[in-house]
This record gives sequence, structure tokens and C-alpha cells, in this order.
Amino acid sequence: MTFKTETCLITGGNSGIGKQAAIRLAIAGFHVIIGVRNHKRGIDALSEIKQKSGSNSVELIEIDMSSKKSILNASEKLKRQLDCLDVLIHNAADFDIARKQAELSEDGVETIWATNHIGPIILTNSVINLIKKSKQGRIITIASQGLIMHPRLTVDVNDPEYKNRKYRVPNAYYQSKLAQVMYTYWLAEQLKDTVITVNCIRVTNVKVDISKYPNISKFMKFLYSVKSRFSISPEEMAKTYVYLALSPNLEKTTGKYFNEKNSIVHSSSYSRNKHNIESVMNLSMKYV
Repeated sequence: MTFKTETCLITGGNSGIGKQAAIRLAIAGFHVIIGVRNHKRGIDALSEIKQKSGSNSVELIEIDMSSKKSILNASEKLKRQLDCLDVLIHNAADFDIARKQAELSEDGVETIWATNHIGPIILTNSVINLIKKSKQGRIITIASQGLIMHPRLTVDVNDPEYKNRKYRVPNAYYQSKLAQVMYTYWLAEQLKDTVITVNCIRVTNVKVDISKYPNISKFMKFLYSVKSRFSISPEEMAKTYVYLALSPNLEKTTGKYFNEKNSIVHSSSYSRNKHNIESVMNLSMKYV
């Protein structure tokens, strides 16, 4: 089966911002493919996206972004199915605030590092030829406004998986998102002579469905309830996803970092340093 309309793959499209973006993109006329890890949740989300968008041009593909095998299997399916891929949104993320210690993927890699950083690189590499066939392909990565609170954060190229230092989910998460920002700059440079643009979104505080974390403490639930009062909805944040995917004003814009107001912002000086970017990407390619 092939599609003549523009096609967008959005990982983690079964919940939160990803699902809202999928709805908006389907309304805009895209053929939307949501990448999901859990098939049942994916089926439920698929039904909701179709119902709310009024579009039947939505499907799902099973993909675990922490698993190289799963990513490659999904990529092969996409290559058989699609003539081209117009937009790739790396939305899926591992941020289980209830986790007390590091968990490993089936490849033996710490799951936050694998899912949030290495997985997107493997997926991009696997479908890049499909994106090159688009009239104007767009790759969108996702980072976090929380990085502002960690201006001196670096990627530990000697221990990115926290094997020899204290593990905390927020630390691992922000490191992975910092690496994604740096990957954005690197990839934009690699693809500067193509029709593909690569940009990153700095997601602000978004209301979290706390029911997804039944094992967290009452204190943490309280903190998140307070935080939600100063957070925007997933629907609001999804507007920036759609802006980067659709706006004709961004056809020539690449290697940039956008906030929730669709404005270009700056990441840390560390993340923009070419030597640091090369160090992080040399490390990343060892996993790939």
C-alpha cells in the first residue's frame, strides 16, 4: 500500500502530546502513522485519533524505541509500505519518575539513554532514504525546558548510562535530552545540502497524567499537582509540533531550537560547541 498524501511518523503517538499532535496532523490532511510500544494502548489511541480527527488515514506501527531490533523491523515495514516519509517526529520518551534504579533494554543499554537518544538516531538512519524522497522532508526532535534549570549539564561521554555514578531518573532524562539537542545540530549540518530540515522543540511544562505513575509517593503526587497549575495542556504543546511539521515559513530553517511559542531559542553554550557535539556523536555512533 502506498500513499499520495504527505506522511508523518510520530513515535509515542498513543498518548499525551504525541496523540494530540497526531490528531491535528490528521485533520491537516496527513497520513499519520503512530509508533507505539504497547499494541492495546495503540489500538485504543488509533480509534480516538480517527474519531476526533474525522480521518481514516491513520495507522499504527509497533516500535520499541529502546530496542534496535524493534526499530529495524519497523523501519523495514515502512520501507515496504511507503514511497516516501515527509515528517519524522521523535516524540517517544522514557521518563518513569517512579523508577528507583537503572533498567536495561533488551540490548543491555540503560533504557532512558536508549529510548530518548540512541533509538531516534537508529530510526533516522534506517528511514533517511525515505525522507530524502520527500519534496521537503522534516525531522523533528524533542527536548525539555527543564534543561534551563541545568545550565552546566554535560553529557558524560565516559559514563552515559550511569554505571559508575548515582542514578536518578531526572538526571538520566535531562542528559538524554541534551544529547538530542546536540544530535539535532549535528544532523542538520550533515543534511545541509539536502531538502531535509532538522529542528528541535523545547517542550515546556505540560500537564502530566499522574495515573500513569501509580507507584510514586504521595509527596511526588502533590508536587506534580502543584506543577500542573502552571503547565499547559498537551493540546496546546502539540500546536508547536504541527507548526514545525507544516509551516511553509520553515522550509529553509534547519538546526534550530524552538519553544512552545514557536520562537527560536538558544540551548546551552556547551551544547552548541562543535567539539562537544563531535564527542557526543562519536559516543552515540558506537551504540548505533
